[in-house]
Amino acid sequence: MKRPLPAVRLRVPTDEDAVAWHRIFDDPDVMEFHGGRSAELSVYEELTARQRRHDAEHGFCLWTMVDASGQVIGFTGAQPWPGDWGPKGEIEIGWRLGRGHWGKGYVTAAARETVQRLRTAGVPEVVAMVDARNARSIAVTKRLGMRLGEVFTIPSSERRGHCYRLSLHP
Repeated sequence: MKRPLPAVRLRVPTDEDAVAWHRIFDDPDVMEFHGGRSAELSVYEELTARQRRHDAEHGFCLWTMVDASGQVIGFTGAQPWPGDWGPKGEIEIGWRLGRGHWGKGYVTAAARETVQRLRTAGVPEVVAMVDARNARSIAVTKRLGMRLGEVFTIPSSERRGHCYRLSLHP
């Protein structure tokens, strides 16, 4: 029997969320597939500001993920693929979760909500770029019904990356 997914709320990131993201992502396990080490607070300050602009302009962004108690636990959402390689010009769905919340269904619940919001915003298709060794994220793409589209070499790490695709047309 499948367990129910936990309650999770998504909101446009605030200035304070930059501090929360910096704190909860300051973990080598969390950052294993995101450069391997923590980013400076200024990186999260710029990221949250960019997400607020993106939400105002497009109706979606990387939203802050909040659990039932109101605690910031990560982010999920979508934005244009930022790389000059891979799925240029496409909308990428993504997520990052604090280590203490892994394995509880938060990312799946939040990613499903993200897919619904993107459909409402008129996005026709999303991609998810995932390091080929990231079994947890690959499992989420499968739960969303995504299919492997392409395989890339990630320029920054020379590792293999998978590009999963999902049509948002009904």
